Amino acid sequence: MSRIESDDALRQLLAGARVIAVVGHSDRPSTASYQIARFLRQAGYTVYPVNPTLSEIDGQPCYGSLAEVPERIDIVNVFRRPEHLPGVVDAAVAAGAGAVWAQSGIFSAEAEARAQAAGMPLVMDRCIKVEYNHLIA
Repeated sequence: MSRIESDDALRQLLAGARVIAVVGHSDRPSTASYQIARFLRQAGYTVYPVNPTLSEIDGQPCYGSLAEVPERIDIVNVFRRPEHLPGVVDAAVAAGAGAVWAQSGIFSAEAEARAQAAGMPLVMDRCIKVEYNHLIA
């Protein structure tokens, strides 16, 4: 599998997902990661915050790594700088996640190569909230 770019494939990924892990989830309401995680919860997804520097966000446990998330992850939504994306792809593969979705502005050729080698579906440089509103809502 490789990079997902078509509206049909994005729609299928979003419609089939139930559990989303947000890597780089902040506890500050002014940040995009916080706002988009809140939106995803309101849209009906189970959202797990993943940030090794926090123990909880709004009373919900925050996990230090994808491996610690207590159920299978359908989408790993990434709010980290592009140089961290290859490592997140590796962690997603190791955790048995269904796909990796890197937010707007996040692109890595190395991550794309790793995802392709592992058969991991990958979305890069797209906002999951924008795509949800465009394709699902």
